Amino acid sequence: MDKYSLYDFECQPLLIVISGPSGVGKDSLVQRLQERNCPFYFVVTATDRPPRPDEVEGEDYFFVSTEEFERMIDEDALIEHAVVYGQYKGVPKEQIREAMASGQDVVMRLDVQGAATIREIAPEALLIFLTASSEAELKERLRARGEDSPEQVERRIATAREEMKRLPEFDYVVMNREGELDHAADQVLAIIKAEHCRVNQRKVTL
Repeated sequence: MDKYSLYDFECQPLLIVISGPSGVGKDSLVQRLQERNCPFYFVVTATDRPPRPDEVEGEDYFFVSTEEFERMIDEDALIEHAVVYGQYKGVPKEQIREAMASGQDVVMRLDVQGAATIREIAPEALLIFLTASSEAELKERLRARGEDSPEQVERRIATAREEMKRLPEFDYVVMNREGELDHAADQVLAIIKAEHCRVNQRKVTL
């Protein structure tokens, strides 16, 4: 009897992590995938930072108090959490389990530290590193965002240099060039499609 039978082949849901330095466009990329009505479950991250003017509660983030976030940590309600630039960020785990149990691919946007944590917890997760085309472009994006002082921008750039050294820990890299967000989204979708065509499927357990 053949080892593999096409008719018995079961496509496994993927746990997809979109990561990369601050300012490379992780949020914009995930938003573009949502605008395309991709059939994924998009994880909502919890944070204790205040919302930006264009952010929506429950869609962009769950905005909670520091006390509430620490309660979630104590109750082991987060699959991962970290302090990023002095602010808590973490992913409530139950939403991921429910989505994958229903057969949906799950998309998460995380900083590089968070992606490393997920790889430890779920080695079969699909990790995609998003990057700008150059350090100069990244610095200009951070400046244009207008949220950080010049000193904070330089700190983010220094952090980005260190995070770039962790690129070999990822499965794929996608360059998000200025003005080419749709191309980056196309590349991410091509990666996901290719992963679903693998004979040896990734099987994530949490």
